[in-house]
Amino acid sequence: MFSTGHPLLFSKGQPFVIFVEIMMRIPYIIAILLVSLGLSKGCENDIERINLLTSDMEAPTISGSNVNVIYSDSGKVKVQILAATYEQYPKAERPYMEFPDGMEVFFYNDSMKIESAIRSDYAIYYSEEKLWHATGNVEVQKYSSGDALNTEELYWDEEKELIYSDVYTKVQNQDGTFYGKRGFEAFQDFSNWQLKGTSGTVNVPNEE
Repeated sequence: MFSTGHPLLFSKGQPFVIFVEIMMRIPYIIAILLVSLGLSKGCENDIERINLLTSDMEAPTISGSNVNVIYSDSGKVKVQILAATYEQYPKAERPYMEFPDGMEVFFYNDSMKIESAIRSDYAIYYSEEKLWHATGNVEVQKYSSGDALNTEELYWDEEKELIYSDVYTKVQNQDGTFYGKRGFEAFQDFSNWQLKGTSGTVNVPNEE
């Protein structure tokens, strides 16, 4: 509702003048209404466009199941990635692939045998950065040494061939159980691992 800022009071001497004043204001009021409707319609269209763009960016363009990705070098398998499902978001501001049901990564040695493995309940792969972010019951195993790592979050940098974390981490091996209060860092095959903020217990062999 539009208002002139004060009530219109009719008196015996000025009813026609007030009527003319109101009639003169009508085109102005109509113009304001039309502009307002136009702006409102424009805003609605803009919001619709933004919603469409946002939903388009948030919607996966590719999805699938039973993923089996193999990285090879000179005909030899180096890395194998398995996942039950995946969704790809290439239009996102930071393009990524999502693995909602988790993943398994196997690292092979030159003899084509599995050297180590990573498992998690959930994972995201940032394609432009070649960076994996695994979360939820993350496990890392190195089969040759028996070393096993447990944490809730892990990053795998393909370019640097490193795995690391900044959250609480536990490592178990034949020497004992060790804890990294501030995470860990290791080569991607889980060799040369180092815990941050280390504590733990060492197994001492019984002496007879």
